[in-house]
Amino acid sequence: MNNTTQQNISGTKEWAVANINIAKGCENDCKYCYAKGNSIRFKRSTKDSWKTPEFNQKTINAKVKKVDGKIMFPTSHDITPFNLSESIVLMEKNLLIGNKMLIVSKPRLDCIKIICDRLVDCKDQILFRFTIGSANNEVLKFWEPGASSFEERLASLKYAYENGYQTSISSEPMLDDNIDKVINAVTPYVTDSIWLGKVNRLKSILGVNKENDKITIQKAEELINSQNDEAIKELYEKHKDNKLIKWKESIKKVIGIKLNEEAGLDV
Repeated sequence: MNNTTQQNISGTKEWAVANINIAKGCENDCKYCYAKGNSIRFKRSTKDSWKTPEFNQKTINAKVKKVDGKIMFPTSHDITPFNLSESIVLMEKNLLIGNKMLIVSKPRLDCIKIICDRLVDCKDQILFRFTIGSANNEVLKFWEPGASSFEERLASLKYAYENGYQTSISSEPMLDDNIDKVINAVTPYVTDSIWLGKVNRLKSILGVNKENDKITIQKAEELINSQNDEAIKELYEKHKDNKLIKWKESIKKVIGIKLNEEAGLDV
């Protein structure tokens, strides 16, 4: 039994019992990235150096262990051509000893094709979770300047689905007030779930990430206002009977849904 208390079940713990990252930094350079903020706060990176990732060889070379529950990979960077080979090696090592993996990405189609082809013998141990916070490429480009387009993420989801993999979507954070467009587009290719979540501590993270120009702050305020309690309750009422939809902690707190009492339940 996991002894994590209820109030600690948030973030990656809602989805997995463990997580792995093999790099510091990420080419996506998302404005709202908590990992970037932590790295800048503790002087491990700067605003500019973050988008040029560096490998953590200690993690890459570490011996893998069998765990009871899903391992989330990655959480603080993405899977990109820069780290694809190392990512596959790490995932293979975990899968071959029987671990289950939650692979989270703002996916590049070429990377997903290679992963699906290389890990096909372990597909029953894999759940893909692709992050899509908006179907509007202008919105995605503003908040996630180095990440893939909506069309490429959708194509990646479709490829994984058509090749027999378990698939899911994370719309945390939701990046505009038209998340229904994402839900409608991805539903035919989702086998597991579509997670919805508010943007968290946005203005605080933007400040640490040095993303505090006038336009960004204005857009942040608009986004925060679009996710007020009334709007979230309306969203919940609209989708509460959709069995694919799951709610992140940020929404559960508004609606009054009991939080998970054990890590990695993915519910």
